[in-house]
Amino acid sequence: MADTTVGFEFEAPEVGGSAREHESALVLDLRLGVESAYEILIARFEQPVFNIVSRLMDDPCDAADVVQEVFLKVFRNIGSFRQDASLKTWIYRIAVNEARNHRRWFSRHRRREIGLESDSRDSRGRAVEDVIPDPGRSPFEAVADHETQAMIEAALAEVNPKFRAALILREMEGLSYEEIGEVLEISLGTVKSRILRGREALRKNLAERLEPGAAPEWYPQMAD
Repeated sequence: MADTTVGFEFEAPEVGGSAREHESALVLDLRLGVESAYEILIARFEQPVFNIVSRLMDDPCDAADVVQEVFLKVFRNIGSFRQDASLKTWIYRIAVNEARNHRRWFSRHRRREIGLESDSRDSRGRAVEDVIPDPGRSPFEAVADHETQAMIEAALAEVNPKFRAALILREMEGLSYEEIGEVLEISLGTVKSRILRGREALRKNLAERLEPGAAPEWYPQMAD
């Protein structure tokens, strides 16, 4: 997916302005229903939201549907966004909560679900054209070859969801501890604890999958 964020002041604010001021302007435009503001929001956040959601889902194939729900909630609730946190952390919080809710729902309904099969639909009864592929590569994906990437993703999927969310936001999205605390609505101490425990769990899961010396540069450490 092509990068369409070029030209948005959020990335390169004008002299005398600030990222916070430009974010406020974007939020105002979203509240007023300015079409270009919606386009800017999607261009900026679609890929990272997809990356977060897909790694929090039991079945990454469901990520596209959840991402759509995330942005629908953003658009519907932008009027209640108080701007006491950044727009990014607010959107990421919605993404994490939607992934968690979907995972819980699917767990409760899995045994009652009946798959529909046809030439135009997948095993879950969804139209093939409705299944949206990952819109792009994350920084994490850029540093690991395909085989190693598959191993890491499989190991990550086995990490406790609470620890996994903190680990994804830190290692793959590059959020600060403070931002992670805002997204997950937990204390700074809990953020650090979850990241450490997530790293240790991932390390153990990777131990039997990776050959000696094959770990990528970001291979989980016990401390930053």
